[in-house]
Amino acid sequence: MNISDAAKKSELPVKTIRYYADIGLVKETGRTATGYRTYDETAVKRLIFVRRSREFGFSISQTEELLTLYSDEKRSSAEVKAIAQKRLLEIETKQKELEILRKELSNLVQS
Repeated sequence: MNISDAAKKSELPVKTIRYYADIGLVKETGRTATGYRTYDETAVKRLIFVRRSREFGFSISQTEELLTLYSDEKRSSAEVKAIAQKRLLEIETKQKELEILRKELSNLVQS
């Protein structure tokens, strides 16, 4: 499929898909005779995984690490769990910081 179709299926902009391909997060299946990138269903699934990871706040490098573990059939589920636990702790810390900020802003508005 062409990059426009991959963009629709993955719900990502074409420019983002090109960027992810350029940095190696996803591989194009090939090129058309006119030089346009093509992608298969496996690439689209990978793009969806990357999109979701990014939506959950994972950095590009963290997403790359998750993809490596995901692609490695010999991976340990403990490794994936450790990464997820670390990210969960980061999110909980961020929530606490945001709650403090919310209270401070609320006090400012009420005073």
